[in-house]
Amino acid sequence: MSLIVMKFGGSSVGSTERMGRVAQRIVDRKLQGNRVVVVVSAMGDTTDDLIDKANEINANPPAREMDMLLTTGEQISVALLSMAIHKLGHSAKSYTGWQAGIVTEDVHAKARINDISPDRIFKALDEENIVIVAGFQGMTESGEITTLGRGGSDTTAVALAAAINADVCEIYTDVDGVYSTDPRVVKCARKLDTISYDEMLELAHLGAAVLHPRAVEYAKHNKVNLVVRSSFTNNEGTLVREEAEMEQGMVVRGIAYDKNVVRISVLGVEDVPGVLARMFGALAGNGIDVDIIVQSGVQGGKADFSFTVSNADRAKAIDVLASIKSSVPYREVSYEEGLVKVSIVGAGMVSNPGVAATMFEAISSVGVSIKMVSTSEIKVSCVIAADKVQDVVRALHTAYGLDTADSVFVGGPQERR
Repeated sequence: MSLIVMKFGGSSVGSTERMGRVAQRIVDRKLQGNRVVVVVSAMGDTTDDLIDKANEINANPPAREMDMLLTTGEQISVALLSMAIHKLGHSAKSYTGWQAGIVTEDVHAKARINDISPDRIFKALDEENIVIVAGFQGMTESGEITTLGRGGSDTTAVALAAAINADVCEIYTDVDGVYSTDPRVVKCARKLDTISYDEMLELAHLGAAVLHPRAVEYAKHNKVNLVVRSSFTNNEGTLVREEAEMEQGMVVRGIAYDKNVVRISVLGVEDVPGVLARMFGALAGNGIDVDIIVQSGVQGGKADFSFTVSNADRAKAIDVLASIKSSVPYREVSYEEGLVKVSIVGAGMVSNPGVAATMFEAISSVGVSIKMVSTSEIKVSCVIAADKVQDVVRALHTAYGLDTADSVFVGGPQERR
């Protein structure tokens, strides 16, 4: 008898009809001889609707009260799903995150899980119940309700799988696995049978939306067998694990792109020890995540450099730079929007020279200039203008031999996590 965690996102349970199909799928897994724990997101657009209602009342609502509000969406889902399973003649018990023993840090809107006490889950399983847990939420040691932020339900599922030592954690989503790139852009994208934690983590950080980075980090740290599967088909999914089988000649495993990019340039900075530490320390101290950093040379004791931040952090980053100009002098600051970061990822890149050169040539072949470059052992990222990103992704997919004529993309509506 296997112990399985199944996670379903918002579109999977977006209507009572879909809720019924999910219930049948869960029951089928139990009838195969498994013990089943289910994690569920809020139905469809419920979370967005709750946010809109909050903003109608208060354009700047307190974070604590937002967590109180938003956790109700998942509570609705777990109760309705339990009712649907009971209708099929099987026993189920639904739990909020805190009832399931999920303890988080004392932070609202983006809390991290500190601990899980699964005694109540094991007791319900021992009583032959299907256990249904609300994703995206937990409780602090002092009893405050918290939410886990973007990707919270994925993280809940993986953390629960680790806590109960599940045999596998299945993430049901709107695609039937992890693809070599976005199959909506490249119709002949290749579905991967397996992918390593490190490769999946890079792709997730670089814009692939199929799994949230925090969930992959948790799976890697706790060696959780993670499977991405479709909510709408019975196709085999993609297994995320420590070491993935490398297909012959497949040096690059995936291509991701992130449109949430702004380049900020700081010109005429004094080239003295510690100046960049003070500048980027100030940005970090204000919660601004800096990605690619490029210095373009030194002239007359002054340096120019550029870095990328998310669109949401652009205005804040400009304000921080203005606030420290007296202690970190510079000539001017400018920024450029309308950019995208395109990345190639593959564990095989370490031992294969020429991978970056192929990327640069493919981007050039569609008439696009590269503005910034960043590399690691298993990825190369280029910042380019956004207007031809789909052409670039297609060119890269072909250049690395990832096109496959028999690849059939099976997907549904965009999933909410």
